[in-house]
Amino acid sequence: MAVRAIRGATQIDADDRDQVLEATAELVRELLARNGLTSDEVISVILTATPDVVSEFPAYAARKAGLDDVPLLSATEIAVPGAMPRVIRLMAHVETDLTRAEVRHVYLRGAAALRTDLKQL
Repeated sequence: MAVRAIRGATQIDADDRDQVLEATAELVRELLARNGLTSDEVISVILTATPDVVSEFPAYAARKAGLDDVPLLSATEIAVPGAMPRVIRLMAHVETDLTRAEVRHVYLRGAAALRTDLKQL
C-alpha cells in the first residue's frame, strides 16, 4: 500500500458560511468517491482558501463532512493578482493501492477551469 497525495478544489459564489460548508463537503465526498476511499484511509488533509474566503474554516467543513478523526489544517492561499477568487483547495494524503496514474484529482464548480488538463468524470 502506498501513500498518495490527491488534490482538489472548488469555487463558491460568495463568501458565505453555508456555501463554504456545502462546497467543501461536496469536494470531500467527491474526492473519496472518485478514488474509492473511506475516511479510514485518509492520513491528513490540508485545506486552503483564497484570502477572500473568511466566513468559515474549510477544515471545520471537512470535519462536518465526515473526516472527524482525520488531522486537518486550514490555511490561506497566497494573494496572487488576477487569481481565481473564492477558491477552496485541498490536498489529501491517503493510503491506497491506486497508482499515481490511477488517482483522480477533483476540481468542481468554477475551479474545474484551474485544471483543464484533467478529465472530469
